[in-house]
Amino acid sequence: MALTDTAIRNAKPREKATKITDAGGLYLLLNPNGSKWWRFDYRFAGKRKSLSMGVYPDVSLKDARERRDAARKLLANEIDPGENRKVQKDAKLYRDSNSFEVIAREWFSKNKPTWAPNHADKIIKRLENDVFPWLGGRPIADITAPEVLTVLRRIEGRGTLDTAHRASGNCSQVFRYAIATGRAARDPVPDLRGALPPATEKHFAAITEPAKVAELLRAIDAFKGTFVVRSALLLAPLLFVRPGELRRAEWSGFDLDKGEWSYFVTKTKTDHLVPLATQTLTILRELQALTGHGRYVFSGRDPQKAMSEAAVNAALRRLGYDTKTEITGHGFRAMARTILHEELHIKPEVIEHQLAHSVPDALGTAYNRTKFLKERKTMMQEWADYLDKIKAGAEIISMHSAA
Repeated sequence: MALTDTAIRNAKPREKATKITDAGGLYLLLNPNGSKWWRFDYRFAGKRKSLSMGVYPDVSLKDARERRDAARKLLANEIDPGENRKVQKDAKLYRDSNSFEVIAREWFSKNKPTWAPNHADKIIKRLENDVFPWLGGRPIADITAPEVLTVLRRIEGRGTLDTAHRASGNCSQVFRYAIATGRAARDPVPDLRGALPPATEKHFAAITEPAKVAELLRAIDAFKGTFVVRSALLLAPLLFVRPGELRRAEWSGFDLDKGEWSYFVTKTKTDHLVPLATQTLTILRELQALTGHGRYVFSGRDPQKAMSEAAVNAALRRLGYDTKTEITGHGFRAMARTILHEELHIKPEVIEHQLAHSVPDALGTAYNRTKFLKERKTMMQEWADYLDKIKAGAEIISMHSAA
């Protein structure tokens, strides 16, 4: 006799487990503790087998019968429903362990040690905010180019085309990692070439006119913020390194007696050496009395951590400068590159080496650390002297105008 919901609800547990049969091999196993388990008994290859169909009431009578019917269809096709369930479970585990997010996080953890911390943070946040919610759970081998494009269009729709291009690049890197580790056959991202409008190149705001540079230097001299941030502001134009390299500078890399600062450039994967002008050394020796006992030259509120990433730009804004249109922490590099070449007539290759840019070198990048070192030492002192001169109000005559 077929079961009913009423009969199931009214069934009382006994001292021993009791079977309450339905039809077609389906029955409810009523345990002494009151739990009710659906079971399906069948024969396959001459052997009696049993398959769990779930727990009542989570699995209703109707659901249990549908599961039984599905199992009987498999039997009709000479497929063992128990073995089929194992295969399906294994396949799901495989898909879950090879999802885009799992592989992307694995790729990220492998590469994170080689990236600057702020660069790594931007990558993982970009993936977590813009990619994982839509592609994260998908088996990476099944993801198609149109699926990736949908994600990128969503980013583009926010008006952040540059972020869309960066996300595209990150996705491609993850796909290539999956190919290398045997979990995907191809990278669909190249199929999207031309699907996104080209990103317009954005340059960091910079002041390159000597007269305006002089005004900026005088404003920095008058800065009323903390001594650490003021020192960073004073050194930014003198050193013109990347903002992250400046704020994370460690005392262990400085030799003040030799007048040198050496550190590893994560962007180009090379060692770099910065000659220090006498003006720079004066600022550093004063700062050393305050932070020299710790790790970082520009320590933050927590002495064990570097100064905030936003500190220099925030200081520039306090001085009245717009960091989007006038000057940014990164803009000191463009300032130095332009004036050193146009006003002081320094050779471009010397400037490029001092900027720690990737410069082709027949001798290999290992020699770039000291390439043009004599010229760069002279250049850095000339640059510091030039900044002092224009800051003091000396007459500025453009070499091009004179010519």
